[in-house]
Amino acid sequence: MASANAGLLTKRLADAYFTGTFKFLLVSAVPSESDFDAFDFRDDIVTEVAASGTYATGGATVTCTVGSYDSANNRVPVTFGNPATFTGATITAVGGWIYKSVGSAATDQLVAFVDFGGTKTSTAADFAVTFSAPLYVNR
Repeated sequence: MASANAGLLTKRLADAYFTGTFKFLLVSAVPSESDFDAFDFRDDIVTEVAASGTYATGGATVTCTVGSYDSANNRVPVTFGNPATFTGATITAVGGWIYKSVGSAATDQLVAFVDFGGTKTSTAADFAVTFSAPLYVNR
């Protein structure tokens, strides 16, 4: 028999980590595979879009909800609420990073990259982001 973690450990770890303040910032370039391995804190992000309209550097706060343990798939869903629409904004972005805000760019912890699947643009208009799927913490 193979070694494995207890299923509910996944839930306990998700409950412990996904507390506090989470934010979403927009970027102009999709990270490379090596970036996913190397990036750990917000100060690693060098492609954040400029502040415009109601979009401020560092992005916007998003809610975070940890779901129940899914024993059939051995995972826990973590759902992030959509950030507020950025109004009067001139933005060109390909995606963004969800991060745990703990104090500064050097300490804010990157969680996940959200790819828009192409370039999304607004010119002195509303820029809205809709998250379509949860992040999963696997056993």
